[in-house]
Amino acid sequence: QVQLVESGGGLVQPGGSLRLSCAASGSIVSSNLMGWYRQAPGKQREGVAVITSGDSTNYADSVKGRFTISRDIAKNTLYLQMNSLKPEDTAVYYCRAVKHGLLPYEYWGQGTQVTVSS
Repeated sequence: QVQLVESGGGLVQPGGSLRLSCAASGSIVSSNLMGWYRQAPGKQREGVAVITSGDSTNYADSVKGRFTISRDIAKNTLYLQMNSLKPEDTAVYYCRAVKHGLLPYEYWGQGTQVTVSS
């Protein structure tokens, strides 16, 4: 069983930066994919950025060039560096870990609030 705990959210002005962290209680090295997702009030949860076990990354068009996903296997931690934040980035951000195969799993964190406002 792996638990994911996000941190790093908060209130920031437009144009500002935040770095989100997702600490895993167990090893994440076997995860096929880890990612960040967000859900704004009244909207469906959407994918923001994902990283595979081979360190390939993919980003939503709305965050390309502004957000960077990374992971530290030794620290069992996933990161999301968010720069040039916009009010429309306001949402609860969740991390997710997925493993396929004979012993599959899917874990979600509890979420961290990001609010971009002046």
